[in-house]
Amino acid sequence: MSRSIGLDETLTAYVRGANREEIPALKRCREETAKRDDARMQISPEQGAFMDLIARMTGAKTAVEIGVYTGYSALATARAMKDMHGENARLFACDVSADLIGIAETYWADGDVADVIQPVIGDARRTLAGLVEDGLAEQVDFMFVDADKTGYPDYYAAALTLLRPGGVILFDNVLWSGSVANPEKTDDDTEALRAITAKVRRDDRVHMAFTAIGDGLLMAMKK
Repeated sequence: MSRSIGLDETLTAYVRGANREEIPALKRCREETAKRDDARMQISPEQGAFMDLIARMTGAKTAVEIGVYTGYSALATARAMKDMHGENARLFACDVSADLIGIAETYWADGDVADVIQPVIGDARRTLAGLVEDGLAEQVDFMFVDADKTGYPDYYAAALTLLRPGGVILFDNVLWSGSVANPEKTDDDTEALRAITAKVRRDDRVHMAFTAIGDGLLMAMKK
């Protein structure tokens, strides 16, 4: 199970206790996902709380998530969106795995947000292009990317078209368990994460911040 990098068990417990208690659907998603062999892909509950707040701060009515896994992050975000906008909220949840989407949908139904989440199965590059064609250019308030790391540059390029001015995108895992700071790590994923960080840092079309929340979040707000 993921936790914020650099926190020991005691501090992790303190951080989680300092946040408000998860709703039952989020707790069930987290606890059941923790039993999976690939549970490291799950975001931490403190990151979910952070995403809830960012969604509220941006007033997110339309959002896109790339990389759903078992649905925790989408559930956290969609709850905030539905609380603000009711059935008019819409979160496009993109993943290549129909099996994972199926698992996520059980938690979304349990959390009463299935009506505002639109699952999209397939290559997210095509999905994002389709959203632009459907008239969502500069209409998206919030995006979260937690998918194939080598795809981050493509997702960022699409985000700059889809996001409205003031819209926010979050890229997950940008610390990659510390690998990005190790010059001996030169695999494709690590290099891609270094590259997207450098690209966003140089891009004067956005405001940005690199944070150590979870396994690292790269945040950008479109000007």
